[in-house]
Amino acid sequence: MNYINSIREYIGHDLVMTVGCGVLIENDKGQILLQKRSDTGEWSLPGGALEPIETYEQAAKREVREEAGIEVKNLKLFGIYSGKQREIHYPNKDVVYSLAVMFWTNEYSGVISDTDSEVIEHRFFNRDEIPAELFPCDSKAILDWSKGVTDIIVD
Repeated sequence: MNYINSIREYIGHDLVMTVGCGVLIENDKGQILLQKRSDTGEWSLPGGALEPIETYEQAAKREVREEAGIEVKNLKLFGIYSGKQREIHYPNKDVVYSLAVMFWTNEYSGVISDTDSEVIEHRFFNRDEIPAELFPCDSKAILDWSKGVTDIIVD
């Protein structure tokens, strides 16, 4: 099911309010996994929109599986994000205001894949080498992680 696409049939490109779920995935070197988006070329976190009846955790795990090809487990709440940076204007003219529930984990299995059409590549980054070209709605969570924030963020 793709709830957002079904709504778009009725309202076109106008603003839709959603809940996004993403995961900050650390490897055993303490680096974070980012993905380069195929629509904007910017770096973001694996994640996407919550579907009806799904829990936040189910959505986060599903999106990571779809976009990166890996299974994540033992998710811990990292932060809840809102605000102007969460208003997304996609290249196809769709507009979304996406509240975000972000998780953190260092437990995953499988081989990271770049085969999803939404992703050009995946790469791990150290805290001090975060790329400047960040997808605006994920930038706050990524930068919070890079600063070593350990308290749950509510923004």
